Amino acid sequence: MPPPPNNPQTPYPFSSESPCLGKQFNLSDGKLTVKQVTLLPEVPSNVTLTDFSTICESSDAPLPLYERVLSLSHNGGFLGFHVEHPSDWIVNSLGKFTNRNFLSIFRFKTWWSTQWVGNSGSDLPMESQWVLLDLPEIGAYAFLVPIIEGSFRSALYPGDNGHVMIGVQSGSTQVKSSSFRAIAYVHVSQNPYNLMKEAYSAIRVHLSSFRLLEEKCTPSLADKFGWCTWDAFYLTVDPIGVWHGVNDFHKGGLSLRFLIIDDGWQSINLDGNDPCQDSRNLVLGGEQMSARLHRLDEGYKFREYKRGSILRSICKISLDEKLQQELDELLIRREDEQQTTNDHTGCEAEENYGMKAFTADLRAHFKGLDDIYVWQALCGAWGGVRPETTHLNSKLMQCKVLQGQESLMEDEGLIGILGAGIGLVNPEQASEFYDSMHSCLRSAGITGVKVDVIHSQQSTDTVTSQRDMGLTALCVWFSSQLTALVTLAKTYYEGLSKSLEKNFNGTNLISSMQQCNDFFFLGTKQISMGRAGDDFWYEDPNGDPDGVFWLQGVHMIHCAYNSLWVGQIIHPDWDMFQSDHLCAEFHAGSRAICGGPVYVSDCLGCHDFDLLKKLVYPDGTIPKCQHFGLPTRDILFKNPLSDQKTILKIWNLNKYGGVIGAFNCQGARWDPKKRRIQGCKECYKAIEGSVHANDMEWDQKFEPNELGNAEEYAVYLNQADSLLLMTPKSEPIHVVLNPSSFELFSFVPVKKLAKRVRFAPIGLRNMYNSGGTIMELEYEGSGDVGLTRARMKIKGGGSFLAYSDELPNKCIVNGRDVGFEWLDGFNLLFGVPWVEEFGGVSERIINSSFKNAQGWRTPVSSLPLFLSFRRHYRAERPLAFNQDNRMAAGKVAHATLKGPSVVKEICIGFALGLSAGLVWKMHHWNEQRKVRAFYDMLEKGEISVVVEE
Repeated sequence: MPPPPNNPQTPYPFSSESPCLGKQFNLSDGKLTVKQVTLLPEVPSNVTLTDFSTICESSDAPLPLYERVLSLSHNGGFLGFHVEHPSDWIVNSLGKFTNRNFLSIFRFKTWWSTQWVGNSGSDLPMESQWVLLDLPEIGAYAFLVPIIEGSFRSALYPGDNGHVMIGVQSGSTQVKSSSFRAIAYVHVSQNPYNLMKEAYSAIRVHLSSFRLLEEKCTPSLADKFGWCTWDAFYLTVDPIGVWHGVNDFHKGGLSLRFLIIDDGWQSINLDGNDPCQDSRNLVLGGEQMSARLHRLDEGYKFREYKRGSILRSICKISLDEKLQQELDELLIRREDEQQTTNDHTGCEAEENYGMKAFTADLRAHFKGLDDIYVWQALCGAWGGVRPETTHLNSKLMQCKVLQGQESLMEDEGLIGILGAGIGLVNPEQASEFYDSMHSCLRSAGITGVKVDVIHSQQSTDTVTSQRDMGLTALCVWFSSQLTALVTLAKTYYEGLSKSLEKNFNGTNLISSMQQCNDFFFLGTKQISMGRAGDDFWYEDPNGDPDGVFWLQGVHMIHCAYNSLWVGQIIHPDWDMFQSDHLCAEFHAGSRAICGGPVYVSDCLGCHDFDLLKKLVYPDGTIPKCQHFGLPTRDILFKNPLSDQKTILKIWNLNKYGGVIGAFNCQGARWDPKKRRIQGCKECYKAIEGSVHANDMEWDQKFEPNELGNAEEYAVYLNQADSLLLMTPKSEPIHVVLNPSSFELFSFVPVKKLAKRVRFAPIGLRNMYNSGGTIMELEYEGSGDVGLTRARMKIKGGGSFLAYSDELPNKCIVNGRDVGFEWLDGFNLLFGVPWVEEFGGVSERIINSSFKNAQGWRTPVSSLPLFLSFRRHYRAERPLAFNQDNRMAAGKVAHATLKGPSVVKEICIGFALGLSAGLVWKMHHWNEQRKVRAFYDMLEKGEISVVVEE
């Protein structure tokens, strides 16, 4: 992603004249129309529509973004309304719709959202964050999103007879209003993905309270592999466990590039405990929901760590004598240094104790560990900060659920906060609060934080509890008065953003439990990464016997559909999973193409390294897609969770191709009466579907490309290990997926290298995202002279696959000739090594030679990897798209051709066989000689045999 542009020093004023050809929306006679199509009839007379330029008088947006939004402003507008009596909670109709397909995102928990589909305004769920409407009459889509105005937040709700209701609230009985000019935004576009981008860009320019993802840099861990401690330890996490967890991956051949020390490391206690002592013996998630911080540094388990203590324990079980000797010398030196300090209260002692000592030991032993994050809640801990235990002024506030949110699912976090309240720091000290925590962590070697429970700060009599990081509203005690949610949210988010910029490189934060418009519109000026869905659950915590399976599909639905809006503002993170889970491969397939980081939460010793090595390079980086994974256009208004007929299809883009993942997620549904998502056994079955190259959204690449203009595509099916050809006019690929199973389809444009040679590099077959392993691709030469070359750089080691309808005569990888296979007349296979000194990157050239080929030489010194084609024969039948014409790469029982000299290969094999036989025979003779010598000495009495008692 390109670096963000500089922000302007002064806001740009909007011109009163918008450079547009005409407004797309019109409100008259009680009808909201778009391009003469009625979108919402029966619009109340108190509802208003105002064009963009009238509402937006200035903005702090970068000039290119400002100009882009202004040029498209005729495609959108703002809805408002007025009522007679001011109130802190108002519900008003915006009109109605029936018999029109929609997709919405709604909050099913206080902190998490998911998708919902229907065809009437009455089908909308409570607390809908936006709704996308299908307009087949004009081949377009309309988008309606409730936003922030002044001190009020808003959300959409279902009404009677198809009406769409908007609920507006301040969260405080002291803050009321009766009139709103821009409480919702509407936008129209022919492309649903452009629509999301354009709409959120317009809202960003209008509000100036957040920034888009394109304006920010993402954390460095976005394209790396990591481990989170949560499912491995829960609250029992300690230095020894963390060390052995990191070491597990090291021994398994994978380098961890980031580590997240989750909940359990802080200094927390319960209200009935000694205010100066940490609570002990906390084990399972849920026990800490009412605990509060009593100091801002690490808890006793990490505070008592002594530098080198884990290294000493490793020495006792080391299998390498040389390593043990080196570690002993290292520990002796450290003990000598520590003896110079009588206590561990000063700066010199801090180097040898606590979190700082632990992170130093980790980095000294595991060289690839770039980032170490720790967990925190928005308010510090789940229960906030305990009053009168720190230098901060905190106060215990009781919470209750806001109006309009009574229908959301209850969970342990919400119940705990409602019961115990939150110790809230005075918002005037918000910046000091976050800086005090984060500066301490930074000095201890921590490079970032995962912030949970973001919707937790909402206050006493009039405010509810929410738990999103920066999102909905903090209504807390402020100068002894209640203040609106939006106002207080801004205060806390600004404090968090300032600390992030000062202590953690401005980017190193993962937001979690934050899926509500309030957070995205108020808390993301600096934050650039966040969770895309509810947690990975190993099984249903409520004990559902089918929970192990159906919950996994639910997780993917959350992440895929939430990425439509989350991805406009922050980089979607699809959360961790466990590599030894029953559905681990199902999860791995989605993480491979999600476009975000890959990390697991494996327990000690419970790893599937064969699976992980399909996702991760040995150096801990990943073949990441260039976009974030999104549902394909044809399933936007479908229900791939419980309609028993739809497969979840996720598209994403690589540098030189695209990928579509097809997942059978059927098996669950949201039950609004029971207020929970539950399994549906009748839906958990095999599902049929289809995939086509036209499902790709090629125009969503960040830079201009011609991938979508190809006449033909090579399509590689990862799980079936088969290769097909497809044109834009071909019939789709038919697929049948069993429950909790998937297939990955890599699409690569076929290039004509010369008059008759067609070529398409697929990538490494042993990686889920094969196309992501191709780092560079360049075609050279002229087909007129019969010589064309394709230069490539491939990262990773394993089996490289390409489509080629001509037989190569040579392949050079990193300067050396290698054997290759050419199967069934089009599958080209050869091995690629992982070369550590080059960061696992291999360079290669593919040549196609027809004329004067004998006089052409390979410039080996400058081209470490080389492959040349010499025409031997063409396939007797043309390769057309047909299911019966499927090619199994590496599985088809065909003779293989390994270079042009068969006699040479036979001679070499014969010589090697003789050599191996001679070595074995010499070993056999030597063993016979030793046996004869033993019996000779025994007969002569030179040795004797003693029977052990």
